[in-house]
Amino acid sequence: MKRKRFTEEQIIAVLKEHELGAKTADLCRKHGISDATFYNWKSKFGGMDVSEAKRLKQLEGENAKLKRLLAEAMLDNSALKDLLAKKW
Repeated sequence: MKRKRFTEEQIIAVLKEHELGAKTADLCRKHGISDATFYNWKSKFGGMDVSEAKRLKQLEGENAKLKRLLAEAMLDNSALKDLLAKKW
């Protein structure tokens, strides 16, 4: 089965439906998601607005980029230390 990606707007709309009183099982069936997916969304996006969710996604992207840059810098640093150790 092809995996469907939901946008932040769609996820928050589903969570708002739940806050308005819809049952979890009915929502999951209606939107074609599992209970586990719903509760993961609720833990990640619960109580957020769409703008906050978009900002969260942007910050996660920046965080991943910074982690990658740090890993590359540490690798370069390690390589330089190895090179200096071999010369002595």
